[in-house]
Amino acid sequence: MGGAIRKLAGETVIYGMSTILARMINFFFVPIYTRILSQEGYGSYTEIMSYVAVLQVVLVFGLETGCFKFANDNNRIKKEGGDPRVFDPDKPFSTALITVICSSLLFFGAIVLAARPLSSLMGYDGYSRMMVYIGGILALDSVTAVLFARLRYQQKAVKFAVFKTIKILSELGFNLLLFFGVPAYLASHPDSLLLDFIPAETDFSYILFAVFLSCIVAVLLFVPELLRMKLNFNGRLWKRMMLYSVPLMIAGLPGIMNESLDRFLFRFFAPEGMDWRAQLGVYGAAAKLAVIMNLFIQMFRYAAEPFFFARYKETDANKLYAGIMEYFVAFCMLIFLGVILYMDVIGILLGKDFREALDTVPVLLFSYMLLGVLFNVSMWYKLSGHTKYAINITVLGLAVTAAVNIAFMPLFSYRASVWAHLLSCLAMLAYSVYLGNRYYPIPYRWKKIGKYVLAALLLYAAAGLIDSAVRFPLAVKLGVHTVLILIYVVYCLCETGLWKQWKEKMKLK
Repeated sequence: MGGAIRKLAGETVIYGMSTILARMINFFFVPIYTRILSQEGYGSYTEIMSYVAVLQVVLVFGLETGCFKFANDNNRIKKEGGDPRVFDPDKPFSTALITVICSSLLFFGAIVLAARPLSSLMGYDGYSRMMVYIGGILALDSVTAVLFARLRYQQKAVKFAVFKTIKILSELGFNLLLFFGVPAYLASHPDSLLLDFIPAETDFSYILFAVFLSCIVAVLLFVPELLRMKLNFNGRLWKRMMLYSVPLMIAGLPGIMNESLDRFLFRFFAPEGMDWRAQLGVYGAAAKLAVIMNLFIQMFRYAAEPFFFARYKETDANKLYAGIMEYFVAFCMLIFLGVILYMDVIGILLGKDFREALDTVPVLLFSYMLLGVLFNVSMWYKLSGHTKYAINITVLGLAVTAAVNIAFMPLFSYRASVWAHLLSCLAMLAYSVYLGNRYYPIPYRWKKIGKYVLAALLLYAAAGLIDSAVRFPLAVKLGVHTVLILIYVVYCLCETGLWKQWKEKMKLK
């Protein structure tokens, strides 16, 4: 048992590192994009990638999870004496891959044929090539999603991480080349064939072209795998897989829609007289700074899920989960203070035209913290098997996001979106806590958790009062803020008992 858990934990780290690397590189590009692109250009990129995020879920049909289930079922039957020619664990992946290849080709063909009218309909006249790249990104990503799932099933964690990393680094390389090398080349080579793929002037379509090229690289990495894989389609298995997988895809849509909905709504509900793309660009750039919190939560999730499942049958498991929540919130609020109180430095990451929304970052950070708390609380339905409530929780969040944005975006622009996220997270958290207390009670000490939140917010308020009362030089201001952060750290050490444990340990020495 212990060896299996250690292996799972090790694989979790390997899988997690590639995802974290992708987010870090994405964050690395913020200073570049917000200095080279206009507000409108970055807003267009933000809108389009929101569509891509939703369509990526749809085009795979939930078959990644379906492959795991049916491959494991076939493998179990095979071990119990079934005919290996009939019960081949690779058959579900083969069937899924053929399904996704066919649907992706149809989707890509439709996008290519409709590229010009579709780009005009969306207000991107002259960007029909961009539509082709979007179709290519979605088609290629859908195919590689099944192939990456196959690597996970085969427990080839290192190969999975290497392939993911190569794709991420290729995207980085293509971006750097396109933004810093190609413009000068095109200026001196006006007849270059590159102009058939990208415009001479640097704009957001360069990013999409870079992503498209990285998706081609990812497919090429899998060519040896595809050559070794026996592709055959099983109609009966396909029906069973689709009946199992499509509901999972539908269940996952509210969650991704909740993250992307406000981006869709800017086009229709931005304040009259304002350039909605510019507003979306400013908001999207500010949201990138809050990703620092999301990055920690993602790392925590990779480690926590296998940890929680490994211990849920232990007698003191619920007490352990409650204790983890306290440490989690304390550390999240430390990140909150670290980002906010050093915003004079961190804010420089954004270009000058994108800094007007920096005052929204505290709300965005707090929203991400609540999402992390929601992840902890929502373990109740994963551990108890009441997963049907996951849809109810995410639909509630989606409804709050939609209602607040539609009602207040015409008045407050992206500030309505920021508060919509916060209220949506609060609603989902409150509902999940209510259901958890009913079906799988965990003794969270909410008063103690609230103390960490309150302490951080009070220190944040104190920093604001000090800054408004006295105009310190930047170095002194950052020094004062550092002292406030240290006060919070000492408070947490005392409140958690770690300070007392350390003192006792020193006495023993």
